[in-house]
Amino acid sequence: QVQLVESGGGLVQAGGSLRLSCAASGRTGSSYAMGWFRQAPGKEREFVARVSWSGGATYYADSVKGRFTISRDNAKNTVYLQMNSLKPEDTAVYYCAAARYSRSSASEYDYWGQGTQVTVSS
Repeated sequence: QVQLVESGGGLVQAGGSLRLSCAASGRTGSSYAMGWFRQAPGKEREFVARVSWSGGATYYADSVKGRFTISRDNAKNTVYLQMNSLKPEDTAVYYCAAARYSRSSASEYDYWGQGTQVTVSS
């Protein structure tokens, strides 16, 4: 089992920045790819970004490419999502998740955090 806890969400004005963190505990010795997803009210959960276990490969949704950066520090068992140039449409609950392989589909992920709210005001 892997437990994931997100932090760093909050309220920010459009154009601002936030950095989300996801701390992993439990069976963190296994090699897990990590992803960030988000879900806005009334919408389905959508893929945001993912990173391979080594951190060497990353992939982003088109909607956040060039603005968000995913990274990880395996020594700290933590994954980050740096979000710059935030837009009101980025408002959502953000979730981190762990999977055996780096994928963009939520169904491929085995473990999920509880989510952290990000609200971007216009």
